[in-house]
Amino acid sequence: MSTPSQIWLIRHGETEWSKTGQHTGREDLPLTERGEAEAHEAAALLAGAGFDRVLVSTLQRARRTAEITGHLPQARLEPMVQEWDYGRLNGRTLEEIRQEFPGWSVWSGPVPGGETVEDVAERADIVLDQILNAGGTFAVFSHGHFLRILTARFLDLDPRAAKHFALGTAAISVLGFDSGFPAILRWNVKTPPCR
Repeated sequence: MSTPSQIWLIRHGETEWSKTGQHTGREDLPLTERGEAEAHEAAALLAGAGFDRVLVSTLQRARRTAEITGHLPQARLEPMVQEWDYGRLNGRTLEEIRQEFPGWSVWSGPVPGGETVEDVAERADIVLDQILNAGGTFAVFSHGHFLRILTARFLDLDPRAAKHFALGTAAISVLGFDSGFPAILRWNVKTPPCR
């Protein structure tokens, strides 16, 4: 098994539903004007970063973010990195869901007609196996909950630990290794690092 030098995680820019806190899931929404601007900001942060492989969710918000940053031409569209399928909770805010399921959280469910957290973690594990076996430096253009769960699994944590990893739209995070241990090297970056 090879080891990637780094895995860069890029969340898509803002959509109308991410702006309002609606669970977007597989709804194929475009970026807002602000989301397009965020993707351009991400492009500046990614300038000079070279990737051996790029994986991009098939949903247009992730594809457009990858396109604006200039990484879509080398990308492989990968359905496995799509967002959590929220089933019939898709399009609903946390407050709306809690009217039906008091105290509800995506991390504890239920998610009627959608994926469980274990289902999403299984997809993340498959993607991580592909990355670790291929080696090199990867970029993954995807979605908030999926990238958070992928991070938890990379760190060998329970997928529910992802609830502790806040991730803004068009934010960039970097996973890698520290003394041989999986580690978060950068997280939720939206501004250039201080030089």
